[in-house]
Amino acid sequence: MSDEKPNMPPRTVAVAVKRTARLALLGPEGPDVRELWYVLHGYGQLAAPFIEGFRAIDDGSRLIVAPEALSRFYEGDVAARLHKDARVGASWMTREDREHEIADYIAYLDDVHDAMLARLGGAEPVVTVLGFSQGGATAARWVANGRVDAARLIVWGSQFPPELDLANPAGRIRRAESVLVIGEKDVFATPKIVDKETAKLNASEFPFRFVSFKGGHRIDDDTLRTLAAR
Repeated sequence: MSDEKPNMPPRTVAVAVKRTARLALLGPEGPDVRELWYVLHGYGQLAAPFIEGFRAIDDGSRLIVAPEALSRFYEGDVAARLHKDARVGASWMTREDREHEIADYIAYLDDVHDAMLARLGGAEPVVTVLGFSQGGATAARWVANGRVDAARLIVWGSQFPPELDLANPAGRIRRAESVLVIGEKDVFATPKIVDKETAKLNASEFPFRFVSFKGGHRIDDDTLRTLAAR
């Protein structure tokens, strides 16, 4: 009898682990908070710089929370990544192990929401979830499949994920007022892409409001103020 073991191929397994997440906060905390905004950054951004773009709506009545995506990386080419001053960015997901990445960040955002409600000491604020660029699809998936009870979903400079069943009248995502915001000069959301996206939403009879502004792929103060005032 041979003592040789079968030549087994390599394989991958999934193991759940704990992570420490970083949040950026802007605005008051406590039982008097009327609105709770979750703002999800785009690809390659970090929470603290991203939340600076929301000072226009920091009026003392709302708490703005920017969760940071859990996958950080050095930006630039190899030489830049090896340099101590290389810029760091974060990503919500890639195409690799996609399903687990999505499930993980939905669970992460659910935990963030639970923690924020605990910090507010019994307040029952109106919740807005805003996602910018890559964060737009993240926000839509969270509202559709997570535990957050959002009054409004704002997808900014992005698109709704293709796998969501937007035509389902009983879908959780339909409980929120949905707004699609695109800058007229957004290089990532060209008129052709916007036309295709709005046609998809209309074909699903998905209720949404379209808002545009004179700008590119960025958060616009005036548009933000208008949305916050509604």
